Amino acid sequence: MLDRRDILGWLTEGRECRLEELWARADAVRRERVGEAVHLRGLIEISNHCRRQCGYCGLRAGNRQLPRYRMSDQEILDCVRQAEAFGYGTVVLQAGEDEALTQERVGDLVRRIKADAPLAVTLSLGERTPEELACWRRAGADRYLLRFETSNRELYERIHPPPPGGGGTAVHRFELLRVLRELGYEVGSGVMIGIPGQTWADLTEDILAFERLDLDMIGVGPYIAHPATPLASDATVAPAPAGEALESSQVPADELTTYKVIALARLACPRANIPSTTALATLNLAQGRETGLCRGANVVMPNLTPARYREMYEIYPAKACVRETSDDCHRCMSGRIRSIGRVVGAGRGDSPNRLARQESDSR
Repeated sequence: MLDRRDILGWLTEGRECRLEELWARADAVRRERVGEAVHLRGLIEISNHCRRQCGYCGLRAGNRQLPRYRMSDQEILDCVRQAEAFGYGTVVLQAGEDEALTQERVGDLVRRIKADAPLAVTLSLGERTPEELACWRRAGADRYLLRFETSNRELYERIHPPPPGGGGTAVHRFELLRVLRELGYEVGSGVMIGIPGQTWADLTEDILAFERLDLDMIGVGPYIAHPATPLASDATVAPAPAGEALESSQVPADELTTYKVIALARLACPRANIPSTTALATLNLAQGRETGLCRGANVVMPNLTPARYREMYEIYPAKACVRETSDDCHRCMSGRIRSIGRVVGAGRGDSPNRLARQESDSR
C-alpha cells in the first residue's frame, strides 16, 4: 500500500541513488505479479474524426488543418488478420469520438473479428453511452480503455469542453468506468503527465485513483503539445500558495516523471497490465520503451494502422515510428523485448488483476 505522502515523495524525488530503489521495487513487483512476458497489442487507429474540442488533442474537431479518414471494415479486418499472423493476442480499435462509428457498425465489426480470429478485442472509442457499451460487450468486446486524464475536476473541465448534447464532465467519465466494470469489461484508464496546470498534488491523487478504481490496465504518458490546440500556447501555471510550493508546483511533461508514474502505478496496482507507450518512444526513440519495461511496464502496442493513415492520426506531433510498416514495427518490437532479457508474451495476455477478481467472485 502506498499512501499520499509516499507517492508525493517519490514523484518529487530527484536523487538517482534513491530512484534506483523505486525502479528496483517496481521491477520486482512486476516480475512477481505479472511475470517476464511482454504482451503485444496490435493497435489499429480506425478513424481520426472526433466531435470533441479537447484542449490538448490534435484530433479535436476544431483542427481544420488535419486531413480526416475512416478505415473501411475490410481494411480493419485485414489488419486483424495481420495481427493474428504476427502472433499478437489482442487487437486495439482506437479512434476519436466519431459519430460514424455507430452502435450497430462497431457491434457488427466486433462480431466479425471474434468469428474470424481467436483474439481479444480492446475498444478505445471515447465516451459512449451505456447502451453502446453494453451492445459491444454482448458482441464480444473484451476490454475498454477510457483514460480519466486527471482527477482534478476543475482542470479536467478546463481542457475538456462538453460535447454536443451535454455530458463530458469528470464525474461522467468516472461513472462510465464504473459502468464498464459492471458490464464485465476488463477496464483500462490512465492519465496524462504534465498537463499545463497539473500539480504534484494532482498527480498524487491520480495514482491513488488507480488503486481505488482497481484498474485492470493503466496507460500513462507525457503531455506533448500539439501546435493546433489551445494548450499549445497555454503557459499559465498558477503560483504555488505560501507553504505549499512543492505540492502546488507544475508537473513537468518529461521522461523521468513518466517513469516514476509507471513505477508507482505498478506498486499501486501490482496485477494490472501497464504499457510502455509510443509517447515514451517519442521522447526517447532509442531506449524509451525499453526503460519503461524495466520500471514496471509489461505491454507494448505495435502499430498495425496502414501507413497511408498513420501520420493523420496526429494526437500529438512527431509521433515515433509513423513511417514504419507493420512488419517493421513487429520485428523491431520483438527484438527490443528480447534485448532486455524479456520474452514476447503468448496468448491474449488477460489482466492478472481481472482474473484474480473473477476467481475471488466465483468462490
